Amino acid sequence: MPAKDVLSTEQIHANLLQLPLWRYGLGALRTALKCESSAAALSLFAAIGELAQDANHHPDVDWRYDTLFVTLTSHDAGGKVTARDAALARSISSQAAAFGAVVRPELLRTLEIAIDTDDAEGISGTWKTALGYKARKDGSLADPFGRGPTLWFQETETPNANRIHLDVMIPFVESASVLEALSADGVALDYEHAPMWVLVADAQGNRLCISTEAGRDLG
Repeated sequence: MPAKDVLSTEQIHANLLQLPLWRYGLGALRTALKCESSAAALSLFAAIGELAQDANHHPDVDWRYDTLFVTLTSHDAGGKVTARDAALARSISSQAAAFGAVVRPELLRTLEIAIDTDDAEGISGTWKTALGYKARKDGSLADPFGRGPTLWFQETETPNANRIHLDVMIPFVESASVLEALSADGVALDYEHAPMWVLVADAQGNRLCISTEAGRDLG
């Protein structure tokens, strides 16, 4: 039975006004916390673990030397953001301040792989088996342990010659600086679907998308 405390997109953004360390992207609350040292990051990691145990609500935490990447969703709510996630985010923010951690929102980039196809069912099984992924309701494939990038199939009657491209998910409030940097490099940018995504093509025609949560209902 789905959780009853799922937050709407509007409620999520209202909570974010009180959570300056956090961003919303790919249907989750996310933060990147840089500590003074690897040891400090590990101590903060342990403190977050204690908070999670006390709340009986467990985030995904990726420890990378002096930086922690924290992702909050509720598995019993189908991977959506709930009031419990917002509450735990507030507790983690307090601990981060106590440890002197600094938020690094520009590091919050999540990778997805997209494949153009006119027959998703004809190829999805191959990728599911090879990657050991699980199928989701929307037809995409996800790593059950959250380690690898999501793979999804962009169905079209006219697949691009370059069928595989990367989607780089960036919180909307951080995306402008990335797009400005790409523009300064002289690459081609297609804003037709902005702000949900901006299509980027490198000098050899290889494609990627700078994608954000804006315009999506992921709450």
